[in-house]
Parts: sequence; structure tokens; C-alpha cells
Amino acid sequence: MPRVVVLGSSGYDLTIRLPRLPRPGETLLGGDLHRGPGGKGANAAVAARRAGAEVTFLTAFGDDDFGRMLIEHDRIEGLDLRFSKTVDASPNQVALIFVGDDGSNLIGVAPGASSALSPGDIDALPDEAFPAGGVLLACLEVPVPTVARGLARAKSGGMTTVLNPAPADLAILDGDLMRHVDYLTPNQEEAAALSGLPAMTVEQAVEAARALRDRGDCGVVVTLGALGCLVLGREWGQNLVPAPAVDAVDTVGAGDAFNGALAVALAESLPVLDAAVFATAAGSLAVTRPGAQGALATRAEIDRLLARDVGP
Repeated sequence: MPRVVVLGSSGYDLTIRLPRLPRPGETLLGGDLHRGPGGKGANAAVAARRAGAEVTFLTAFGDDDFGRMLIEHDRIEGLDLRFSKTVDASPNQVALIFVGDDGSNLIGVAPGASSALSPGDIDALPDEAFPAGGVLLACLEVPVPTVARGLARAKSGGMTTVLNPAPADLAILDGDLMRHVDYLTPNQEEAAALSGLPAMTVEQAVEAARALRDRGDCGVVVTLGALGCLVLGREWGQNLVPAPAVDAVDTVGAGDAFNGALAVALAESLPVLDAAVFATAAGSLAVTRPGAQGALATRAEIDRLLARDVGP
């Protein structure tokens, strides 16, 4: 079974569906409040587990009801939590999410315990937390110095590394963090923020990805929403991977689904383009159902969608 380690946040999502996203200063009446597990790290970890990997989750839970519920949930999902921690007297991370009828979303996050995951916590982990030949996927809802230390330990232990720079933080471009990254996976907004270049069209995304590739000397995979993803590297040039046609209901968690599935495919030693095809299918399925983790696809569902698009 492929081995994936996810370093990132574990959150609890509070979601309201609205006719559209509110403008600044505007109040809108929406539907019912939906509650459930989330956080970019946890979403990606569950996505990887459902896609067929053995998943170790490195995170920090809050010492509250949300944290305790999430620990139980993650264990039911089959995540290995041996190397995670609970932060005494700290609330768990919570996200407030608005989702428009078109599936677009607006998210604010109170990081809580996620901000307490430290480089020292990473240093204290045994080598078995970073299995050689596996893939480390790191997300940025935990402190950048912690992510940097995790990436360094993973590379020194013989792992492939993937960094999902969400939310975008220019601090990742400082120091030596990027030299420990094999694949950087921003969305268009994150690619623009990190490169300083527009990235709203495919052509613009190519230029932004080139700038990031040259800055970090790594492969860059830019997610493009309904268009699929752009894969750019020194060895394989640039390639556009189209997304399967689906009916979008809710885009929350689609990027996390993509990243979790990408990590699984890379851990299975698939070439990066094939891994991107697999990940794009997983991300596409995630938008067809409401919610974050509740929308994440199983391996069988991903394989069926890929078989549908290949055809007889």
C-alpha cells in the first residue's frame, strides 16, 4: 500500500449556503448551517486514505469538543494519528464558510491549535514518521517554519515532497524551504500571489508557473478549476490536463481532494502527468457533492470516472 504523510491542519467547518457570495458590508439570508470536519490538512489526508494510501497525519488538535470529535472522526477514517498532538487549553481550528449557488466559496479561518504545531514538534518525531519511498504532503494552515522543518526531514528520509501553498504565504520563498519541495501545487490565486504575476487565464498561469518553477527549481502543478490543471517542470515541459465534465455543486475541498489524490498517485510511482490526471478526477468528483470531507471520493469512484472519460 502506498505511504502518504500529511502535515497540516485539522479543522471544524461551519458552512452556510447563500444565493451568492456577500459583498463587503452586506448581510444575506441563506439556508441551514452545516457542520463537519475540515481543514486543508485533514481534507487531504482523508482524500488520500479514500484513494487507497496508508496515511499518517501530523497535526495539532484543540483541547475542546471540536478537537475530540475530529480525533474520533479521523480514527474512523483510518488515519494514523500516533504522531499528532492535542494542545492543552487551546481551541481547535474552525472555518466559517459561505457557499454560493454557483458553487463558489468564501472562507475565513481561526487557526487555534494549528498555530501551535512547532518545528520542535517535528524534530521530536521518530524517523518512522517519515517513511522512505513515501510522499509528504504539506499545507500552510500550520506555521511556515514547521512546514519547512517537515519538508527537510522528509527529503532527508528519502520521501517525495508536495507543498500545497494554501493559504499563499510569501515566506515560503525565503530561505531554503523551496529546495526541499519536489512539487508545488498552487491554485490560480495562489500562483498569482506567490509569483507576483497574473494567473487568471491559462496563458497567464503558464508564466506564473514558470516563475515559480525557476524560483524553486521544482515541478509546479497549478489547479485551474473546471479547466483541470497545468503541469510544468524542467524535464517534461508544460502540459494542460483537462478536467472531466461534471455538474459542480460545491467547490469547497476540491483542491484538497486534488492534492491528496496527487500524493497517492506519486506514492504509487506514477509519472507526474498520470498522477495529475488521477488527481484531477478526484478533484472533479469533490465538487459534485456538498461539503468538504463528505464529498471526497473513494478509489473506486475515481477509477470509474477515469474509465468513463477514456471510453471503450
